[in-house]
Amino acid sequence: MEQNKDINQFDIPLAKRTYLKNPYSILLKKLLIFSPFLLLIFSTAALRLIRNLEAGPLRNFVFQVEKNYDHRVLGHLPYKEIPREKLVFIEPNIEVHIDMRDSLLKMREEAKKDGIYLVFLSGFRSINLQKDIFYSLKSIRNQEAAERARVSAPPGYSEHSTGFAIDIGDATQRETDFETEFEKTRAFRWLIKNAAKYHFKLSFEKDNKYIDYEPWHWRYEGSIEALKIFETANRKLQI
Repeated sequence: MEQNKDINQFDIPLAKRTYLKNPYSILLKKLLIFSPFLLLIFSTAALRLIRNLEAGPLRNFVFQVEKNYDHRVLGHLPYKEIPREKLVFIEPNIEVHIDMRDSLLKMREEAKKDGIYLVFLSGFRSINLQKDIFYSLKSIRNQEAAERARVSAPPGYSEHSTGFAIDIGDATQRETDFETEFEKTRAFRWLIKNAAKYHFKLSFEKDNKYIDYEPWHWRYEGSIEALKIFETANRKLQI
């Protein structure tokens, strides 16, 4: 009995289970928890990549089709030279298409009634004359073709060759002839307000990407032939 009593005096610890922390096991559990989210992220990224790869050639194809459709060169559209029999003189050295003569002269007369004196600077230009103008700029300014094309169309790409383009100045401010300062004249302000009544339209506005702003350069769109010629120029391609 004494022996048992001595034994009971000692506490016998209870058996406990211990677990060793395995870092790989913890990582695996985390991967299992987050795997759906990771799969979603990678799937979305892969789909976007595939779409971009597929759409890239398509965008390039559409761009090439639209770019080649109108046959622009350095931003200018091609224009054929008008037959000589369709040209008439409105000034000793200025010829225009016969279809626009009456509207042009009437516009000048109506402007005069408002105290505005329009002067005609340049009308029809042959492709050969345009060639001389375009390439003479190279020797004068020593510019690349793209730079010259901003201020003068390459031969075969000028609206003047159609006979439907006219350069206009203010007879009271001749220093603004062929200059952007022409936009500050009374003549230009009158044209902006009234030219459309006589079927004239400003060709090269300030937002043109390739060609410099030319407030003096107007084209006639008052006949079926003129509308056909400038149909492409009036189309806004979405690229």
